[in-house]
Parts: sequence; C-alpha cells; structure tokens
Amino acid sequence: MRTYAGHSSAAASNELYRRNLAKGQTGLSVAFDLPTQTGYDPDHPLARGEVGKVGVPISHIGDMRALFDQIPLDQMNTSMTINATAMWLLAMYQVVAQEQAEAAGADPQAAVRALAGTTQNDIIKEYLSRGTYVFAPGPSLRLITDMVAYTVSDIPKWNPTNICSYHLQEAGATPVQEIAYSLCTAIAVLDAVRDSGQVPPERFGEVVARISFFVNAGVRFVEEMCKMRAFVQLWDELTAERYGVSDAKQRRFRYGVQVNSLGLTEAQPENNVQRIVLEMLAVTLSKDARARAVQLPAWNEALGLPRPWDQQWSLRMQQVLAFESDLLEYEDLFTGSVVVEAKVAELVAGAKAEIARVQEMGGAVPAVESGYMKSALVASHSLRRQRIEAGEDVVVGVNRFQTTEPNPLTADLDAAIQTVDHDVEAKAAAAVREWRERRDADPRSRDRAAAALTALEADARSGANLMEASLEAARAGVTTGEWAQALREVFGEFRAPTGVSGSVGVSGGGSDELKAVREEVRRTGDELGERLRVLVAKPGLDGHSNGAEQVAVRARDAGFEVVYQGIRLTPDQIVAAAVAEDVHLVGISILSGSHMELVPEILAGLRAAGAGEVPVIVGGIIPDSDARALRAQGVAAVFTPKDFGLNDIMGQFVEIIRSARGLQTTAASSRG
Repeated sequence: MRTYAGHSSAAASNELYRRNLAKGQTGLSVAFDLPTQTGYDPDHPLARGEVGKVGVPISHIGDMRALFDQIPLDQMNTSMTINATAMWLLAMYQVVAQEQAEAAGADPQAAVRALAGTTQNDIIKEYLSRGTYVFAPGPSLRLITDMVAYTVSDIPKWNPTNICSYHLQEAGATPVQEIAYSLCTAIAVLDAVRDSGQVPPERFGEVVARISFFVNAGVRFVEEMCKMRAFVQLWDELTAERYGVSDAKQRRFRYGVQVNSLGLTEAQPENNVQRIVLEMLAVTLSKDARARAVQLPAWNEALGLPRPWDQQWSLRMQQVLAFESDLLEYEDLFTGSVVVEAKVAELVAGAKAEIARVQEMGGAVPAVESGYMKSALVASHSLRRQRIEAGEDVVVGVNRFQTTEPNPLTADLDAAIQTVDHDVEAKAAAAVREWRERRDADPRSRDRAAAALTALEADARSGANLMEASLEAARAGVTTGEWAQALREVFGEFRAPTGVSGSVGVSGGGSDELKAVREEVRRTGDELGERLRVLVAKPGLDGHSNGAEQVAVRARDAGFEVVYQGIRLTPDQIVAAAVAEDVHLVGISILSGSHMELVPEILAGLRAAGAGEVPVIVGGIIPDSDARALRAQGVAAVFTPKDFGLNDIMGQFVEIIRSARGLQTTAASSRG
C-alpha cells in the first residue's frame, strides 16, 4: 500500500515518508522532480521552474542520505519512478544502504542483497508518453540491460525494470494497444539482456522473475479486469514459449497499479473518489490477476499537488478494502464466467495481432524510431476526445450532469492543494553549487570525482557494464547533472517523433461545430491575407505532451497551420520559433507547475523580439490564483482540464487572433 509522494526537498520528503509509514503505509513510492528525471542539476538553465515541483530533487549522495534518513533501506520496499537516470538513482540508493549498514555495525553486502523494490526504468514509454528520456533507444536499452544483469547478480530482490502500460493508457492507448505495446517493450528488454551475454542461459529465468509491470486501471471496470487476466495469460505464454522458462513461479505476471489519473476531473472533483474506488476494485477483485501493489491518486490531482491529508484519504481507501471488506478471503470470483472469458479472449487475440505487427517492424525500438507507436496513440487519444465531445462517452460532471451544488472541498481553491515554497529552487541551486565547491576545494575529493567521471565515460565507450562506474561516481560525490553529462558526451541526446503529423484527426470533415470553426479560420485568414499559424509549445522539462498533441491535431483539423516541435524547449527557443514562423498565436502547455516562472519569460522574450502583439494562451493544471496572475501579465486566456471541448477552444483561438489583429470579433471570448 503506497502513495506516490515527494516534493520540495529531500528533508521535506523524508518527513512526509516517515509520517505516511506511521499511518500504515507499507512501502514507499518516490516521485523525483523533472531535473532529476532528465539528468540536470537544479542550477541548470533547463531546470528553471521545475525544481521540486512534481517530485523531490536528488542532486547527489548527500540528498539521497537525507531522503532516507531514519528509514532502514534493508527493511523497506521502495518504488522509484525514475527512467533515463534510473541507474544513477539505484547506485546512490545502494551506497546509502551500505552506509546505513556500516553505521549499524552490520554487513554492507548483506544489506544490499536484502534491498527490495523497483526502479521504473521503462524508457520505451518515455518516447511515447511522459517524455523524460535523455538518450536514444539504443543506449537507453543498454543502460537497462546493464541494470538487469547487475541486479540479478548483486541485488536479487530488486525489480530493475518496471514495464509501464500505465502511461500508454494516459497517452490514449486502447486496452489492446496497452497490452501489446507493453509486452513488446518487455520483449525488447529480455531480448537485449539475453543477447548481451551478461547473464548465463541457465539463470535467465531469474531475469524473467524480476521483470515487473506498472499498469493503469481505468473506470471501465469489466474491461479493465479482463485486461489484467489477458495480461497474465499472454505473459505466461510469452515467457514459456519465447524464453523457455519452465518454472511457473518465475513466469508469474507481477504488477503494481496506479489507478487512472487521465479520468480524474477538475469539474466536480469529488466524483474522483468513486472513480478511484471502482478502478481499485478492477485490479483487486480477480484473485488470479490481482495487483501486488496498489497506489492511488488523490481526489484533487486535476487541481494541483495533493496535500498530506488527501494522500491519507487515498491510503485509507486501500485499508478499508483490505481490512474491513472480505474481498481478499476468497478464490477468484470470475473463473468460469462466460462473459469474462469471451472478453479476455477478444483482448488476447487483438493484442497478439498488434504484437505481431510491431515484431514485423523489428520490435519496439524500430516502432518507436519510425513514429508508428506514437502516431497510433495520438490517433487513439484523438478518437477518445471526439467521443467525449460528442457525448458518446459520458464523463459525469463534465459533459453530462453538470449542474452542481457549491463544493465545500474547493470553496477555497488555493487551500485545496499543496503548494511548493517559492524559494525551493533557489535553495536547491545554491545547495548543489555549495556541494560541488566544497567537494572540489579538497584536492583529493576533486580528483576522485574527476576520475570517476572519466571512468564512467570510458566504460560507456568500451561497452562495459556501467553500474560499477556509477557506484564509484556516487561515492565520489558526483552530481546528477555531471553523471548524465558524462553519458551525453558518449551517447548524445535524442528527440522522439511527436506523432502529430502522422496522426489521423477527425474523420468525415468533423462535426458541424468544427466545420463552423474551420470556416471562421478560413474567413479570418482571407481578411489577413495569409493562413492562420499557431505555435503549440512545451517549455521546460515537462514531457507530458498528450494534451499539447491533441490541441495540435485539432488545430490542424480546424484549418490552422500548426507548428509543433515537441517537448523540452527553452523560453528563448519558443520565442525564436514564434518569430521565425511569424505565428498568429502562441499556445503554451505546462502540467508540471512551472507556469509562473516560464510563461513570464516567454512574454518578455516576445516583447524584446518585437513580437509583443502576438497573443499567448496557456493550458495546464493551473490554480485559479495563478490563472488570474498570468492574465494580469498579458496572457490572453488560460485553459485547464475542465475545458475539454477542443472545438470551443479552437473557436476561442480565432477570436483571440481577431482581437489581437484589430478585426471585429463575432463573440466575446469567455476567457479573455
């Protein structure tokens, strides 16, 4: 039983973890901030606005010590949501465990062998959804392979990679795509480990036994439960037939769940509580496909960062199910159900066909590099949005049953979410600079750190397993940014396909509402003597691009010329693109909470470039007080998750452009 937590600083997160453990939480699920996830120190320009926002910043071994102070790691089960830099965080985690053992007079190696937990470390889904990749698929797969080989040998209770179908569903995957693409990722990892020669063939069953999955559970209860039964069946077949694993226990499909955040709504957020409960039941009712670990989001995640009380509420839901209900006392409730068996068979058949399609392309890596998987997910997500807009898929409180009583939970929106102190970033940047300066002031420490980085680069070039070099770098006081930069020197960086250009938009010309917007776009373009151009941009390190992609696809369908360059752009790059493309509107998408730092920089940059008249709109998880502040600084409109109607948003784009260009508007913008 876990809640996903971490923010501000190692010390603040440590206090939160110890408080949650005291309330009955049975494991830790660590959220790292975006600079840590993408290999930057807090004082790097790209870390601007992102430090401590969506997780805890861990810049060096000192931070890792503080994060787990008074928490005995050899007795803990820790899940770390970390991917591109997973090897680095695991190295620091191991070193801290060894230090704790030494301080207690225990055997450090025994402590390491006792470590239990998971590094998420699924890089394929990062190219498709979350966007916290650093390196290209090839080098990224090598890092995973090295970790798998090392942990099987040295940390046998650790799950070195956690294949994540969760984020695929967030990106729009159907159940069939969710099963197929995650199993294709598992095939890519297992094939790479097998072919590396680092694990003897007779021990390959141990590799399979340490592969775990992280799954999404949506609100379509029966379908989600059947999806899990299909997963179990396919994994058992795959590991037996493709890899020859004869031990049924090693073939067990081991998975944890975070129930669906995509379906959480800002409108009537109290409805999220029953959604979360239904989703939890989908992965617990069926004993033969029951989750091993469950973590629940909080009811107010669509509003902002949950408070400790909100996390406690989610924990109590699990405890009521486990200890008050009789759910866990019986054998599987669905064995022999004709309905369930038929649905499982349908999902298995569909997933097998899609797996075969990806394998014909050469596997998951080529399917990512070609843009096939990304385009398929963007298209699925677009169709889902269209069904919601058309009312075919009902979302209570959003597109139906919108009448509501005043909500006491959100009467004071600013008090309904956790806020991060504004000086967190400055303190973290100063602290990492002080760490480097103090380390380098001692010639012996400076030389050890330099030698560790030199060895890391050399091993990266030679093909040696990178765990030992990473462990020495941790002990030598190397920082997260320094470790990642050493590997960037060897592997370079990577920009994944956006999936927008190849995605299918609305079919058959779209709804009457979209046709009306398209006509307004055409008419306005005719009046200005040029086609309307929109820049959709994601500044900072926030890689959750699903919303931006849907806006870009719908804007294209509405007749706009769309400029979308993907994730991880600096404000200067966004300004340069807006000027170079001579756009009529700039749309900024931010879900990480860095809007108050990055958007003003973009506004100032446009003014300095002589493009201050270009309207800027912002979309994301933005508290109402921040939205007011952004509009006061010159933002033309702010859109949040409750603004689900993309055609309406496109209509507002046209109105904003007409107003900015001095043309008569047809209707007052509801958000101006």
